[in-house]
Amino acid sequence: MTDKNEEQVLPRRRQAGVCLHITSLPGPYGIGEIGRQARQFIDSMKRMQLGVWQFLPTGPTAYGDSPYQPLSTFAGNELLIDMGDLISQGLVTENEAHKLTTLPSSSVDYGALIPIKNHVLRLAAGRFEERASAVLKSACDDFVERHDTLWLHDYALFRHLKTQHGERPWPDWKPEYVHRKPKALRKLEAAADAEMADTKVIQFLFHHQWQQLREYANAHGVRLFGDMPICIALDSADAWANPEILRIDRDGRPDYVAGVPPDYFSMDGQLWGNPLYAWENHAANDYQWWIERLRASAELADIVRIDHFRGFESYWSVPAESETARRGTWEPGPGDAIFDAMRNALGNLPIVAENLGVITPQVEALRERHQIPGMVVLQFDVVDDDFDLLNVAENSVCYTGTHDNDTTIGWFKGSPDDIRSDFEIKQTQQAVLQITGGTPETIHDDLISAAFSTDARLAIAPMQDYLGLGSEARINTPGTSHNNWRWRVRADQLNDGLCEHVARLVRASGRALQN
Repeated sequence: MTDKNEEQVLPRRRQAGVCLHITSLPGPYGIGEIGRQARQFIDSMKRMQLGVWQFLPTGPTAYGDSPYQPLSTFAGNELLIDMGDLISQGLVTENEAHKLTTLPSSSVDYGALIPIKNHVLRLAAGRFEERASAVLKSACDDFVERHDTLWLHDYALFRHLKTQHGERPWPDWKPEYVHRKPKALRKLEAAADAEMADTKVIQFLFHHQWQQLREYANAHGVRLFGDMPICIALDSADAWANPEILRIDRDGRPDYVAGVPPDYFSMDGQLWGNPLYAWENHAANDYQWWIERLRASAELADIVRIDHFRGFESYWSVPAESETARRGTWEPGPGDAIFDAMRNALGNLPIVAENLGVITPQVEALRERHQIPGMVVLQFDVVDDDFDLLNVAENSVCYTGTHDNDTTIGWFKGSPDDIRSDFEIKQTQQAVLQITGGTPETIHDDLISAAFSTDARLAIAPMQDYLGLGSEARINTPGTSHNNWRWRVRADQLNDGLCEHVARLVRASGRALQN
């Protein structure tokens, strides 16, 4: 890439941003949504002088509710569809959506939410042809025609089959469906035509609302910053419809799975369990699947973080029967070839590399050859004796912490689940106070100001840090499956005082928005 292309990834001048997943937005319907509340958050961002909104992957979630294990890499999470918009279009009534208003407002209760919201969405889809405007129906037809062959039809069929099989993973389905026998699929498609059509309408509603959100954000000077997991879930429409892209047998069973070796987060490493890619098959068709994947991500966001970038240089391969990620080996990834192919097809690559964890000179050389911005996370780096805020690269994104970290206050004080010893926590406290020149009482603001002070063209803090919240507001603890992805901000927390306070921090660092 040229320097000009590089500037099109990160802001041309230093800016500040916020990380807040869509599910964490306030709102009356049990989960954050992509309609009015999202637009109001953009309004609050402008008042805070924040120019970039980073969120987590937006695919449909399944067991564990993790956005990093979506049922499709192309589909949108139906749970994020805005109810108010459907009510205003006459597709559902306030009374039909009322049960959603009885759900908690400070967290997401997925077990209660999912059946209620799915029922309401099916009501809306079933009425779409009769009640939607001619303009909306035409847009839906265009959407289906554009996406049906690539992913939409397979996704609709996958969701129908998954429901038929009690939501079990597709390798546990009847053999004729596991092996995608044409005769069996044709018979099923004929019987499930109406249900599949509803699924396609629901996907259109998500993508239509999302494009409205993106247009609103861009019109108000806010760029959207998305997230693309490097791995896909085995239990996904992508794996079922395209098994040749993965190292799995004809029954959908992997011999080796993805993870990372022991690291900051876990002494046993992280055993993700995702299937590994059959990179030789991707190379054989010039990485077309990846090209389409990045194209789809770029339709949702102005910037796309690629999770676990180091896996493109080499990846940790763990025997599928392993109980931890300790026993594994590094295997070579696709390297330069995948980025060359994507650039040849798409031009500028609007990506940021998540280059955290076990990073080698070879990984950094790959990133730098393609001039892809990297990440600096202060919660990791301030404990390094050689770290200096003055050395943070301009072509990078500097964070206080990410969705995988505790909040800054929780990290500073230490939480009951902390794997660090009391001595290590005290070392951390001394290091961060020395680097920030701050106090224990103001450590969240001090670490934000430290990130803002760097040369990084983009500096981001999670919403929890702007709010000064503790470990109770942590959204994810890697290596665990309990109580993750549930935290939500309350509308009253996004008040005038907060907006003015954050704006002062931004202006003091020279990162304010230009009018």
